[in-house]
Amino acid sequence: MNNLDFPVAEKCFQYVMDKGSTNMNYVTARMELINVTNERITGSGTYTRADLLRLENDYVIALQELGKNVATAPLIRGFSHLQAFYLHNTGKAIELLLEAIDLPNLKTQFKAECKLELADIYVFDGLVWDAALLYGQVDKDFKNDALGREAKFRNARLSYYLGEFDWAKDQLNVLKAATSQLISNDALSLSLLITDITNLDTTMEALLMYSRADLYDFQNKDSLSMITLDSILTVFPGHMLSDEVWYKKAQILKPQGRFTEAAALLAEITEKYPEDILADDAMYQLGLLYENQLNDKEKAKTIYESLLTKYPGSLFVVDARKRFRLLRVIKSIDSFS
Repeated sequence: MNNLDFPVAEKCFQYVMDKGSTNMNYVTARMELINVTNERITGSGTYTRADLLRLENDYVIALQELGKNVATAPLIRGFSHLQAFYLHNTGKAIELLLEAIDLPNLKTQFKAECKLELADIYVFDGLVWDAALLYGQVDKDFKNDALGREAKFRNARLSYYLGEFDWAKDQLNVLKAATSQLISNDALSLSLLITDITNLDTTMEALLMYSRADLYDFQNKDSLSMITLDSILTVFPGHMLSDEVWYKKAQILKPQGRFTEAAALLAEITEKYPEDILADDAMYQLGLLYENQLNDKEKAKTIYESLLTKYPGSLFVVDARKRFRLLRVIKSIDSFS
């Protein structure tokens, strides 16, 4: 499953299930099989509504069989995510998460994780103040924990979505100052984005449009997000947000299965903005596209090698080096064969 070999993972979990419901690993295998199927379908970029409805039915049958309890709480949370972000049934998603949160003997940390998921669904549904309240609760309850830092980041991101850039920046600065650990890449990127644009663009109109497109993307409103992003390129040609716009468009196109278009946008970033903070991100994502979706291993190997040479301090260096070496070994084996 971790290596994205979903058909083999599904066969393995099915094998364990076939040993019978009295087997000690049956419940785990039953839930993991649905998790794998979920990953395979939603990550394909080519799923249909019929695929989603079959997956929904799998969740319903599994929960009817296993019941709603502490052991199946992760399954309930996964079902809720499917309902909200793919089937757009936020009412059902909220109902499921509230059920999970109220389960007796639920671990405090998992309950907080469910609250974060619920807050995300509130954002998806436009209930921003309810979301902010939940983010704040988790932040307060887990102040010195990674979960609390995640809650603070999501609250700052919500302020950014709403165009409250100064407040978002203040929260991100607190987050950076309050932990000795490395701030998450997403939080650091958002902080730099807001700081760079607000320092150089006093009107912030382009950033307002971009944050709105970002929110549309979070809400899975792809067409609205793409229209807004294209408007930025039209209204503000050559703006310093252009590479961010291309990167966001590539992120939207990839789950839709439009891999060639996404690759073209990422390549444009690496060519036109090689010194920008997004350049190594774009190059790494471009390598993954060629390796996994466009099935051009040699091109992927070249891109990883270029990343290692041009951006030795990148966060992606370790993984890029592993992938480069693996592709080189595979090529050697193929040549020998």
